[in-house]
Amino acid sequence: IRIIDQSRLPHQEIQLDLAGYEEVAEAIRTLRIRGAPLIGIAGAYGLALCAQTIEARTRSSFMKELRRIAEVLASTRPTAVNLRWAIARTLATAETKRDIAAIKSALITEARAIHDEEREATRRLSQSGAELIKDGFTILTHCNAGSLATGGYGTALGVIKAAREQGKNISVIATETRPLLQGARLTAWELM
Repeated sequence: IRIIDQSRLPHQEIQLDLAGYEEVAEAIRTLRIRGAPLIGIAGAYGLALCAQTIEARTRSSFMKELRRIAEVLASTRPTAVNLRWAIARTLATAETKRDIAAIKSALITEARAIHDEEREATRRLSQSGAELIKDGFTILTHCNAGSLATGGYGTALGVIKAAREQGKNISVIATETRPLLQGARLTAWELM
């Protein structure tokens, strides 16, 4: 899984290749991956990634290990609703398959579906929200709610992006949020 290390922006744009669920969990825990929707997407991809390396002879032992890994991923951010939702959805897909090869394939398909749905939902939300923005508005944002946080078009920042694409002249005040000043730091980077 290739990610942008959000903890290094805006000074350095570094991409990281995460090879196992431990690396995905660590990236979530250390806020290299942040933003509720993106954390959910990362959890689904992390589970799909780890499933490819589980060496189990029976479906039962495979599922036991998959559930253990799912709990490791989910525990990285206990309050992250999107993370628990995406992992639960991915596990539910695994439960419908009878053999290990089918489970492995279905997990990749499900992770991609979660990501695709997020992209489409944020695009639609942004286009609808842009209709509320008038030319010349000044908009204050809090936290970061762009592509970096959603894995899609963005939510609040997506609305601003869509309004700009409609030719509207907009000013943005991006405020900080803790613990990493991501509101100002990441939003300013995305706006640039």
